[in-house]
Amino acid sequence: MRSDSGRRFDRRDERSRDRAARFQERAASTDQTETGAEVEPDDVDPVIAKQVAEATGEVPESVGRAGDDVAGEDDLEDDLEDDEDEADSDDDESVVGERDDDVEDDEDETDEDGDRRSADVGAESPAEGGRDGRRDGDGGRTRAPELPEEADISLLDPEIRQELRGLPKGLADIVGRHLAAAGLLIDGEPEVALEHARYARLKAARVGVVREAAGLTAYYAGEWAEALSELRAARRMTHGSGNLAIMADCERALGRPERAIELARDAQGLKLDPEEAVELRIVVAGARRDMGQHDAAVVALQGPDLDEKRRDPWSARLFYAYADNLEAAGRTEEAVRWFLNAAQADDDNETDAAERAFDLSPQE
Repeated sequence: MRSDSGRRFDRRDERSRDRAARFQERAASTDQTETGAEVEPDDVDPVIAKQVAEATGEVPESVGRAGDDVAGEDDLEDDLEDDEDEADSDDDESVVGERDDDVEDDEDETDEDGDRRSADVGAESPAEGGRDGRRDGDGGRTRAPELPEEADISLLDPEIRQELRGLPKGLADIVGRHLAAAGLLIDGEPEVALEHARYARLKAARVGVVREAAGLTAYYAGEWAEALSELRAARRMTHGSGNLAIMADCERALGRPERAIELARDAQGLKLDPEEAVELRIVVAGARRDMGQHDAAVVALQGPDLDEKRRDPWSARLFYAYADNLEAAGRTEEAVRWFLNAAQADDDNETDAAERAFDLSPQE
């Protein structure tokens, strides 16, 4: 389809051709006058006669009649005014058409924005059983998992509650309660906890802490790919460097130990929390071990904090991982010693270091 501007230029070209044809006719009449052909005064175009008179220095009688001269000029001016009116009309039509197109474009954009806003509102509706836009396998709407009575938003860390304040009050309370339920159920029922985390993510997918919570819950539920995807999204949204150890461990669990090592290598320039850095070293050691690099795994755990006299919050886990990799490398005596060190540092009895040391010790 041709544009309005193209049709407008076609009409202007047509008018230009008409004016050129009229000028050629008048020029032909002038040629007849100059060659001495007999032309009746009434048949001479006054305007052409005037142009000829100015060119030759002679003033024909027909030009001397002021009424005819004026009439000829008036006719020419009327033609020009008609052409200008047509051009203005075409321009006005073009402008109106362009404005209509702009209005239609604006309306289209408004409709698209409205659709997006409607989608956002639908995805974050405060109504618990409201329209969320996602269907389950049988074609029904996703329903919220049943909340435990003790699941209250007050159970969340203050930082998480602060982030949720950006949501509408009713929605923030719903999302917060489902996150609290995920935290309550993660140890005993990780699959049910993941249902709550997924529902919270569905309702507030643009909140970084919600994506992070969904990723961590998926990790503890054994959904490695989902956990990795959610934690990556959380990092992009919050511009943080947390959970790198868990992300690397997901790569390892997915059978990609080399990616876990690469992720740790890329994090070398980042300022990590000391505990996060130790956890990342433990994961890298495990990845090296998966690849059959047992000695490299032992070396990966060595550092200033690998001191049997240290009692940092992460000392028990570090000592235990070091002993475990020493055993894998065939260094049994050293492994027994570090398992005992881990047992002494494990005040909360979170590891089985003592049992491992007993099993490796020579039996009389």
